[in-house]
Amino acid sequence: YFLLSNLSLVDICFTSTIVPKMLLNIQTQSKVITYAGCITQMYFFIHFAGLDDFILTVMAYDRYVAICHPLHYTVIMNPHLCGLLVLVSWIISILNSLLQSLMVLELSFCSDLEIPHFFCELKEVVQLACSDTLPNDIVMYFSAGLLAGGPLTGTLYSYSKIVSSIYAIPSVQGKYKAFSTCASHISVVSLFYGTSLGVYLGSAGTHSSQSSATASVMYTVVTPMLNPVIYYLKK
Repeated sequence: YFLLSNLSLVDICFTSTIVPKMLLNIQTQSKVITYAGCITQMYFFIHFAGLDDFILTVMAYDRYVAICHPLHYTVIMNPHLCGLLVLVSWIISILNSLLQSLMVLELSFCSDLEIPHFFCELKEVVQLACSDTLPNDIVMYFSAGLLAGGPLTGTLYSYSKIVSSIYAIPSVQGKYKAFSTCASHISVVSLFYGTSLGVYLGSAGTHSSQSSATASVMYTVVTPMLNPVIYYLKK
């Protein structure tokens, strides 16, 4: 419940970064955002998107310990370790988003800028710069590979061990009971990574900003809203 409450908090903050401004734009029929507002929105988006990823990875490790080492679960996943894992996730995410935002502040922009998106997405903002963006591109792709690929690898490794442990259980009822303990998390992880990868792979193939922006609604708005529903239905 400690990890679930953190995931819920992050999801609320994640959607609050984008949805209020999006609704205001729809209500006022205005698509304008200030430079400071854009940088602020971009900072919090990067922060909470990365934090969401880290929390899901910590929850995957929690399910791994619960299924593969059930007798030692309370000893391994003690409150101190849970708090430490969440704290480290917050620190890494804050440092990454701060670095990305500060590097954007160093860029020079021309006048009359138009972002082909419904929020200030880092890649779209960097592409509008008039100055050299090579350092930004290097840091952006390196951090994406490290901070997204690392948690994804950890999640996949945890579930490979979980599947092996479930497969070794002799009874069908025992397998079902073990699988049911991580079914909600599997659904949330699949939704998060599936929509995220789908958006970026799809946009890379079509090169259509409009279709990319439309598809981005899935992982920026829809997915965080569905997470509590999925866990509630599991209950």
